[in-house]
Amino acid sequence: MPGTRGESVLFETWYEGLKAAQASPEQRRFWADLLAIREVGAKLMEVMRANREIGASLEAEVTLYLDATLRAELEKYADELRFFFIVSELTLDDDGRASPEAALVDPLKENGRIAWVAVRKTGHAKCVRCWHHRPDVGSNPAHPEICGRCVTNIEGPGENRRWF
Repeated sequence: MPGTRGESVLFETWYEGLKAAQASPEQRRFWADLLAIREVGAKLMEVMRANREIGASLEAEVTLYLDATLRAELEKYADELRFFFIVSELTLDDDGRASPEAALVDPLKENGRIAWVAVRKTGHAKCVRCWHHRPDVGSNPAHPEICGRCVTNIEGPGENRRWF
């Protein structure tokens, strides 16, 4: 690599922008809440793995049932949250519509916030390029085995991810 290098790659700072994401107590609470929600989803997927319902997390779809405040906070990330959760699909819904199989995220409840997580096996085909199970796999005749996102990344300008 060109340029000056330090003694070890382990002591280098590669991206300065992460400090800004944790600058305020509100930002730290946001990340703590999101990690708590993801942990509950991961535990549900582990049960599904143990029962041989899914093999990998990309075979799952997650629905988050959230109180109005938490849902409003996560709306701007909705299109990309599936990457943070490492699942093929993630949907946001109202906490009052939580399904019976949904699990409550207890750490949020302690702070007066409500979040339920439900996980189900996807019914969509698997993209051979990114391994996500998407409804648009095979929708492009020139690329019958890949999803629309991968077609955009191969033939188009590429996806525009902002968060995850």
